[in-house]
Amino acid sequence: MTYPRNLLIRPGAAGVFHCVSRCVRRAFLCGVDRASGRSFEHRRQWIEDRALALCELFAVSLHAYAVMSNHFHVVVELVPGEALAWTESDVAQRWVRLFPIRGGNVELDALRIQALLANPERLAVLRRRLCDLGWFMRCLNEPIARRANREDQCKGRFWEGRYKAQALLDDRAVLAAMAYVDLNPIRAGITDRLDRSSHTSIQVRLRRLAASSNAATQVLPPIAGVRSTLHALSEGHYIELVDWTGRELRPGKRGAIPKAAPSALHRLGIRPDRWPLQVKATGSGYWRAIGSVQSLLDQAAALGQQWMRGIGVARRLVA
Repeated sequence: MTYPRNLLIRPGAAGVFHCVSRCVRRAFLCGVDRASGRSFEHRRQWIEDRALALCELFAVSLHAYAVMSNHFHVVVELVPGEALAWTESDVAQRWVRLFPIRGGNVELDALRIQALLANPERLAVLRRRLCDLGWFMRCLNEPIARRANREDQCKGRFWEGRYKAQALLDDRAVLAAMAYVDLNPIRAGITDRLDRSSHTSIQVRLRRLAASSNAATQVLPPIAGVRSTLHALSEGHYIELVDWTGRELRPGKRGAIPKAAPSALHRLGIRPDRWPLQVKATGSGYWRAIGSVQSLLDQAAALGQQWMRGIGVARRLVA
């Protein structure tokens, strides 16, 4: 049974979400289609570029992403307070940049901005949309679908009807979802090294770490978007944690990282024997939300339910 998004994601409220969009056709989103032999590898960059561009326009923080062969993951934080601080001119300019006129026309863009500034009610609607998860995902998915359809010379759906969204109810859930997303290529056996995990946020973090002398001790920043720090973890410690988690999830098997060392878990109060289970459960143990037992019970009550998938997993993780 599906629920309206506004029951799961309260309009205008801050929050962090793990979202997945999956291709509906047999043809691959990216990579090489085994049926036809065609390569769609270049489409990975389309999605990566689009997600990073949207972070400049929306009041969001992008904490993790991974572009796979027929789906992609993002961990997105909504920061409505940022949108409330924008001027009316900021809102109008962002919206015009988000939906530009084909071919580009500076004069028409200026007229569109003036028209929006003369309509405060419309600007209020747009301000809300620029910190809305549904609009973020729509503006990410629709251009990719149109571009792919043009390339494939076909019409119709490119994505499944609804993207999957999980509310991440506490910091531990956010950290586990980030690690789960960053480890997608490792689990899939595409690579056995994080620095070779192309089109993922962990590769961006590794490059940032190599380029900056203070990145190792810097409090974990987002990949793009509004400046936000959810954890007291440094970027270097996060990378170390993801590396160790990859080996623990699949020790000695194809798709596991060959070297690793535990760190940070004790500082965060997380049991090392429970952490890999928490990360793995992000993909299969939960459904609409991820968090502690009490946070899941609260979320269930908000939906008018007495139970929610994942409560049993949450209890086992603290046992």
